[in-house]
Amino acid sequence: MVDDPVFEIREYTPDDYGASRELWVELTQHHRDIYDAPAIGGDDPGSDFDEYLEMGNRAVSWVATIGGEVIGLTGLLTDGSEAEIEPVVVAVGHRGQGVGARLLQTAIDECRSRRLSSVSVRPVARNSEALQFFHSEGFRLLGQVELFMPLADTNRTWVGGATLAGREWTT
Repeated sequence: MVDDPVFEIREYTPDDYGASRELWVELTQHHRDIYDAPAIGGDDPGSDFDEYLEMGNRAVSWVATIGGEVIGLTGLLTDGSEAEIEPVVVAVGHRGQGVGARLLQTAIDECRSRRLSSVSVRPVARNSEALQFFHSEGFRLLGQVELFMPLADTNRTWVGGATLAGREWTT
């Protein structure tokens, strides 16, 4: 039997910057891998984390830690009475241990305490693990779908198999 690691959820502080930026890079790499698109996030994918920290609608962010080591990150973006949880990322070696669920629940609890009317998540279409995770955590209402059409040949590989509204889609 493996002992369950004890982790703590607390608000993000500037001391968490380096480790949290690395988690963002790890998330970006996951997106690069599932889309077979090494250009996602550009040459410095961590710079997107810097932009995230500067977002005016970022209400609060949290980290999950074990023994002081940051192993997870989530945040809450607000817009009036609505919120979006972005991102939810857990270090690869700590997935499947309830860290993501606790981060998510922390953000949902904050939404309730603020008496917000709804909270959403927006995982990328090809991230089936994230879609399954959010569904299992109660996100079962489909609010909107973003459709796009590439206008330039990017040599990106697209995968079929998603069905919505009786139509087949690629991701």
